Amino acid sequence: MLSNIGVPGLILILVLALIIFGPKKLPEIGRAFGQTLKEFKKSTRELTSDVMDDIEEEKKEIQKALK
Repeated sequence: MLSNIGVPGLILILVLALIIFGPKKLPEIGRAFGQTLKEFKKSTRELTSDVMDDIEEEKKEIQKALK
């Protein structure tokens, strides 16, 4: 869906955002969006790491039980 926007579409979206929010508010919104995205990625990495750790523990317990 987003791949169909193209460069002219992105420019139009940026111009509309600039008109709606103004030049002073736009950097704050971008910063907040960036921080939110960073926190989301961090949480996703932690969750993935926890799940992988649990899987490794289960593998070790199964191998131990089979011996």
